[in-house]
Amino acid sequence: MNKTITLSLIWIVLAGFPTSAKQTIYNIVDFGAKGDGKTNNTKAINAAIESASKNGGGTVYFPAGDFLSYTIRMKSKITLNLEQGCRLIGDQEVDGVGYDLPEEDAWYKKFQDYGHSYWKNSLIYGDSLHDIGITGHGMIWGRGLYTYDKPNIKGSGNKAIGLKNCYNVTIKDISILHGGHFCILATGVDNLTIDNVRADADRDAFDIDCCKNVNISNCTINSPTDDGLCLKSSFGLGYARATENVTITNCQVYGYDHGSLMNGTFTTNFKDEDPGAKHSITGRLKLGTESNGGFRNIAVTNCVFEHSRGFCIETTDGGTIEDIVINNITMRDVTDTPFFIRLNARMRGPEGIAVGSCRRIMISNINVYDVGGRPKFSELGAAMVMGIPGHYIEDLSLSNIRISYRGGASKEAIEKEVAQNIDSYPDPYRWHSLPAYGMYFRYVKGLRVRDVVLRYLNHDERPAFVLDDVQDVDFSHIDAQKGDGAPQFILKNVTKFTAHQIKGLEDVSIDHTVKRELK
Repeated sequence: MNKTITLSLIWIVLAGFPTSAKQTIYNIVDFGAKGDGKTNNTKAINAAIESASKNGGGTVYFPAGDFLSYTIRMKSKITLNLEQGCRLIGDQEVDGVGYDLPEEDAWYKKFQDYGHSYWKNSLIYGDSLHDIGITGHGMIWGRGLYTYDKPNIKGSGNKAIGLKNCYNVTIKDISILHGGHFCILATGVDNLTIDNVRADADRDAFDIDCCKNVNISNCTINSPTDDGLCLKSSFGLGYARATENVTITNCQVYGYDHGSLMNGTFTTNFKDEDPGAKHSITGRLKLGTESNGGFRNIAVTNCVFEHSRGFCIETTDGGTIEDIVINNITMRDVTDTPFFIRLNARMRGPEGIAVGSCRRIMISNINVYDVGGRPKFSELGAAMVMGIPGHYIEDLSLSNIRISYRGGASKEAIEKEVAQNIDSYPDPYRWHSLPAYGMYFRYVKGLRVRDVVLRYLNHDERPAFVLDDVQDVDFSHIDAQKGDGAPQFILKNVTKFTAHQIKGLEDVSIDHTVKRELK
């Protein structure tokens, strides 16, 4: 059968289907959209979505071209497909005409930042929807979106994608440039898949808040001035809801100059020390800071971090963090600390909630080179694990880890007080200095550290490890560089400590010590 006959038969078969079956693809051009980079296409795009929705759903197709728009209102059973060569551009509001107005203020707005209380003022918006998608190899360019909240500017928008209370959502293959406050804000979104997405963010890239059953894979994220991939559990829905059952795999997180991921240059002109810099170089994978509902069953594997911060696990608003696995991570040029685990009591939420908990965390197969040393973090850099008095981080396992620090601190740093910061915003920059160059633990119960190699690039007179009010501890197979005369460990108020096969130390078992140095 020749090619001409085959194509004719296909056309005859398709022609036999009912009209409704054939109209599953809705080209926005057919509804009056123009990809000329000048015309605002909000009405045309939303008309295509409405038409598809009335016919039971379908794909709204964006061909190649530059399509300006304000808020695109998603419907259930709709996929937006951006063709290669398409740029969906967030337009700039004019004289109060622009994006949909944000939701009316709710009583619980005060429990999270402005951006976590509003979704309507987004380029793509959906609430209480199901079975939706944003796909294709085109780009979303939030050119007219504001990086910081502008509640006093009518018609302003500040998110590329804002979704609330949805389920069965797929975001795949697209690129997002300049996403405003958030490239993706998903709150209360279940069965969420984000795959092969490139995000070059001017603030947060992905914020996954109060979501369940989430798979994030094969994504490349650049976010120099805020968090890259951020799991949260805010009070933005009006109640505490956990973020749980999340896998993050095969992703890359950077903190290079904004826009330099998308154009392939990966430049580093932005510096922490630049005058007027509002944020230090960030990037980062983070659980928190908003943590009212807590985090459960999170697995992070096979990820790369470069010219960014490392990862943070934080409960500060009363939620529980439990059953977290982080495995097969490589980092280079880390701006403050490779990992930061924090339980404290900011307690931004309704009155009467209890301080949270943090337990059963496994971190393994981590390789890190060149940590710390930025002007704002001159004596920071060590991995930090800290609870607060009466509230311990429990059952933490660290294994097969190799870290090379910038180092360079003198022994005077050992005597500097490590602030409690019990009710403050939890972030490493709050401390500025630590008495250990390698790992600092305070208020921890059930700590296992095995197969760890620590090095520094510049001579450092601090010990590799400092433990303060730590119980039930076992270190084994440790090779940590240290200066002449510097201790390997400093122990303060430590109970049930054992160390086995520590390079340069004899095996030791200590039932309790108020203060002791191990050299």
